[in-house]
Amino acid sequence: RHLDGDHDAFAELVRRHRDHLWAVALRTLGNPDDAADALQDALISAMRHAGSFRGDAQLGTWLHRIVVNACLDRLRRRAAHPTTSLPADDHPGGPPIPTASRDEFDERDTAADVHAALATLSAEQRAAIVLVDIGEFAYADAAQILDIPIGTVMSRLHRGRRILKANLAEGAVAE
Repeated sequence: RHLDGDHDAFAELVRRHRDHLWAVALRTLGNPDDAADALQDALISAMRHAGSFRGDAQLGTWLHRIVVNACLDRLRRRAAHPTTSLPADDHPGGPPIPTASRDEFDERDTAADVHAALATLSAEQRAAIVLVDIGEFAYADAAQILDIPIGTVMSRLHRGRRILKANLAEGAVAE
């Protein structure tokens, strides 16, 4: 319908898939700002190149491939041009810091540890783990999204899981 000029069709497509696409982008990149930029780039690309969709995969799979590729491109650019964060400003007169329960802090610490551990993986390993372990895609679907053989997905998962396990067990994740 989008290709036939229905301006609402692409918006409907985005509405149907945005939550899952957002989760993949966020977990792949680990940073909401980068994930938002990658997702926006991917959706613009999908809209512009909708005519290249051949129909040999599901539309959702095609969109996921575009999002994963946008995330991997962003990771490669980040690796080629590393940056350092500026220290946070501490303003004593600023708004009070909200309090949280011990369980909320523990959950945040665990999530932060997992995100940091994911950042230690290669972009390829991270993409495989995000799709299969976090996104719960089948190996075959992940292989199709990543455009690699299923055996390569399995290999990247095995190596990535081994690295994650070691980093999380040893607390070797950078803070």
